[in-house]
Amino acid sequence: MTAVGTSQAETPWVAGSFDEKVSGRQILFGRMYEDWGIEREAFAGKGRVFCIASAGCMAMALAPAHDVVAVDINPVQLAYAWQRFAGAPSVRGKAERVMDFGRFFAPLLGWWPAKVRAFLALDDPGQQQAYWRQHLDTWRLRAALGLAFSFSALRAVYTPRFLDFLPRRLGAVFHARLARGVCSSPNRSNPWARALFLGELSTEAPPTEAQRVELVHADAASYLESQPAQSFDGFTLSNILDGAAPAYRARLFAAVQRAARPGAKVVLRSFGEPQGTSPWNRAASDRSMLWGVVDVRPVSELGAGR
Repeated sequence: MTAVGTSQAETPWVAGSFDEKVSGRQILFGRMYEDWGIEREAFAGKGRVFCIASAGCMAMALAPAHDVVAVDINPVQLAYAWQRFAGAPSVRGKAERVMDFGRFFAPLLGWWPAKVRAFLALDDPGQQQAYWRQHLDTWRLRAALGLAFSFSALRAVYTPRFLDFLPRRLGAVFHARLARGVCSSPNRSNPWARALFLGELSTEAPPTEAQRVELVHADAASYLESQPAQSFDGFTLSNILDGAAPAYRARLFAAVQRAARPGAKVVLRSFGEPQGTSPWNRAASDRSMLWGVVDVRPVSELGAGR
């Protein structure tokens, strides 16, 4: 692992915590809730790829076909990804523990484990939609989502910078994303559905190519600014711009454009809602069901509206 200095703390991720009042960096994510199938398709036939390390899932998925550089501003999270590349088991990060708290109350909503597992065993999206409507999409679920995703509840866990960009009535927005996602792909072969509804961590062994992933402790923009021009064929940036200042967004986009080779593509996610329709938004195709924006576009189109 290598380190690149940062010049400005322009992103809340530098704290290594969802709540900047909490001292000490943490493992925030025990696994990644991003459908790497999106990236595999976007980067097909391309070479060197930049990604956010997070829990290491994306880097491991891309490593067999690409030369991967995985960067993270949180050294604790980066060390965890390195351990996973070496074969260590997944652990529950802060995000998993927060979601576990919500799952504890799932039976009160009628979400008994046997019922949820039966739903996840289905492999026909039409049957899944019918099962969802008949057994799981209850008024108690909608009420619970409204409560859990109220800003008064979220402020107990997240710093305001992680909340200010989110839409009002977030519970209703998240419910709509679930209703869209449960009929978009077969549950049986969707590990992100099991992660979301059951809290399962990844148990797959890392590919041997994961040992070749270059891990870097750095801010994403700082690292890309330090690289030679035209260094990368693809960029997957997770949702690092959620909560970031506009100046950091502009800085990151400029760094990506400088580091991009001709024909390079970029993938950027956000929990926020899209601003109007966009031909680049693949959120409905991301099997994790969480995202409002999964923007996939040529780097040459970066900053041309979302």
